[in-house]
Amino acid sequence: MCLILFAYQVHPVYKLIVAANRDEFYQRPTAPVHYWEESPKILAGRDLEKMGTWMGITTKGRFAALTNYRNPQELIEGKRSRGELVAEALKHKGNVKDYLQGLADYNNEYPGYNLLAGDANELFYYSNIEQMLRKIEPGIYGVSNHLLNTEWPKVKIGREGLSRIITGKQEDLADKLFELLQHSDPAPDSILPSTGISLEWERMLSPLFIKSEHYGTRSSTVLLMSEKEIQYAERVFSKAGENNKKYTIVL
Repeated sequence: MCLILFAYQVHPVYKLIVAANRDEFYQRPTAPVHYWEESPKILAGRDLEKMGTWMGITTKGRFAALTNYRNPQELIEGKRSRGELVAEALKHKGNVKDYLQGLADYNNEYPGYNLLAGDANELFYYSNIEQMLRKIEPGIYGVSNHLLNTEWPKVKIGREGLSRIITGKQEDLADKLFELLQHSDPAPDSILPSTGISLEWERMLSPLFIKSEHYGTRSSTVLLMSEKEIQYAERVFSKAGENNKKYTIVL
């Protein structure tokens, strides 16, 4: 997942609202959102190469999602897959805060990441780059391939768009969030981040929705969680067209 926008405890109905895009190489094998056979309480897509995931929810309302931290100089050979962090957060039987605190012992075993985990009543953020566990306070947030709320153009546009949507008319909320995630205009060169990759790649990666020959936005996901139910919708994009799935979990 390369962009996660979320509103936490600021909406009158939905205590957690998430709109996220997963960016990946098109050739990487992936399964769309489904209930996992070996862990039937987990609803998530799946990376079929490493068998982890980028975002998911459980039937009890636990949420977890992850983005990579962009550092082209980082050596990742021999390190563990970041996707297992989301899977383990969803599988963890104890308090998710304890799980996240325990990750400090394994900071160097994973490439850089940002991890969100919790539920509608308690949500946390941890990055092995920042190495500090944060409890999320009510507000509107965004995280891409830097730290939480870093003002990259896509994060700024996304947070502003999310704020506008949830404070406006409430009809077709999920559709409006999916529309926001489709924003594909690149940012002007003058405000692009400098992360150690080429200018061409900075431009290509700057929109909310990425398109290129070999790499881009593979799926968009919208999560709406109230006290009574969870709505989880995913749109998968491929050369074969768009594949939409929607699930409702009653809490």
